[in-house]
Amino acid sequence: MNFKSLQRKAKQMIDKRGGTDSLKADAQELKDIAKGPGSVADKAKRAGDALKEPGAKGPDSSTSAPPPATDTPAPPVRTDAPADAVSTAKPAGTPGA
Repeated sequence: MNFKSLQRKAKQMIDKRGGTDSLKADAQELKDIAKGPGSVADKAKRAGDALKEPGAKGPDSSTSAPPPATDTPAPPVRTDAPADAVSTAKPAGTPGA
């Protein structure tokens, strides 16, 4: 096997898809798709669509630009208690309070 020829073809393919940064972005996008929700068939379809465009330009990419702003406001955020707050208060009337 001619490794020099194989190396040259691999470099041409990487350059054609946008270089090593694009290759890394594609790999990250595929990783996100694999770890995301959906059936295996859904993930395979999304991965195939993602690879059609080099450089992780799909919606599943963490490196892509945020979606454009919409005219509809965001739903109100519940502010009763912070989600990460841990209650350390003891109920009234318990021993040791």
